[in-house]
Amino acid sequence: MDFPLLLFAASFFCLCFSGYVGGFIRERRRPMGEDEREDLGVVQSAAVTLLCLLIGFSFSMAISRYEQRKTFEEAEANAIGTEYVRADVLPAGDAAKVRALLRTYVDQRILFYTTRADQDLRQINATTGQLQTQLWSSVQLPAMSQPTALMGLALSGMNDVLNSQGYTQAAWWNRIPVEAWVLLEGIAVGCNLLIGYGNHRTGTLLIVLPLAVSVSFFLIADIDSPRGGMIRVQPQNLISLAHSIPPQ
Repeated sequence: MDFPLLLFAASFFCLCFSGYVGGFIRERRRPMGEDEREDLGVVQSAAVTLLCLLIGFSFSMAISRYEQRKTFEEAEANAIGTEYVRADVLPAGDAAKVRALLRTYVDQRILFYTTRADQDLRQINATTGQLQTQLWSSVQLPAMSQPTALMGLALSGMNDVLNSQGYTQAAWWNRIPVEAWVLLEGIAVGCNLLIGYGNHRTGTLLIVLPLAVSVSFFLIADIDSPRGGMIRVQPQNLISLAHSIPPQ
């Protein structure tokens, strides 16, 4: 599902092929009577209606997941920006260390959103994990040595920074299940078989529904794919935060 164009091509081919298979089966059978054709029309309408409902439901699922990824990107930028300000409550040396780590951390989070290569992503995740450990230690040690309310505020803010990254990662893993895609493809193939079987002749009209359905599948997969699609969440809030943080 991470290659929407490939999904479009495969779906279009399979759906067109199923339509022509339905036409081939029709030509090998006796001509349908009027009553039989009416019954087939009812089944065709019901099947296409079901397919449309499932496509609409899947599109809604993809959009909600896309909006969720955007929301968590904004929340992550807010958490980092807040903790950068709260570093003032720490001792001067610790505050400078936390701010320097947060600058590097923001750059890594921006790379997480913009990279496509799996190898680069593994390196980014490893570096992010190391930075998180250092950030927590940089706040935990001063807070333990001076357990005041202000230190607790800095500790709580760093906890929000770490949690926001976990929420973001969970949102990127939250995709339309493969089983739902299999169901969509199966019903689409069945619809095209019925339409091909019900047509009076096999022609270019059998391409219309496969094209429309394949485009719909492409759009759903593109929105649902965090890295493989053309429609992706841009880390605008994180980039803005990076620009607002003074250089070291």
